[in-house]
Amino acid sequence: MSADSTSGTGTAGGSGHSARAGSGAADRLARQGLLFEGVVDTVPEDVGYRGPTACNAAGITYRQLDYWARTGLVEPTVRNASGSGSQRLYSFRDILVLKIVKRLLDTGVSLQQIRQAVQHLRDRGVEELAGITLMSDGASVYECTSADEVVDLVQGGQGVFGIAVGRVWREIQGSLHELPAERPGEPPAEHPGDQLAARRKARAAGA
Repeated sequence: MSADSTSGTGTAGGSGHSARAGSGAADRLARQGLLFEGVVDTVPEDVGYRGPTACNAAGITYRQLDYWARTGLVEPTVRNASGSGSQRLYSFRDILVLKIVKRLLDTGVSLQQIRQAVQHLRDRGVEELAGITLMSDGASVYECTSADEVVDLVQGGQGVFGIAVGRVWREIQGSLHELPAERPGEPPAEHPGDQLAARRKARAAGA
């Protein structure tokens, strides 16, 4: 990530042509959902989701999830795997980051830039995340915290594509709405497709 936040230089000044161009860029970005959305509902940080659920919500494979956890790109913060049979639990924020990583990879951003972006997102408070739009030209990732900053990047050719974090937040909320969650220390919920849990349940029933 161009680890420093982009600084808004303003788009209203200058010629009438520049002002019209800035307005047109803002209209396009608004239609694409890249400008800023309002307050989002927060999710308790101690609520966790198992690997299959995290994959479902983030749109990734279990192989990707496992590799990113083992290499430290995105590790589960509610509970990490601690031996045979243990289950990783991913927080809502973890899944948000997983989905953003997937989108950045799909657009050709380098793993080094993505690692920097992930660390930057981790350092942000939950409320701050929803007010961020990540813009990229395919080589660098820029963090924008205002609509003017987004428009400036687009006009300067640095904002080829963008990810509105607040919008991704709402997508994940919709995906997780009907999926099982749990807290460490509580009895695990039923997880559709969790073959390991199903085998354990069958063994217990036959005991």
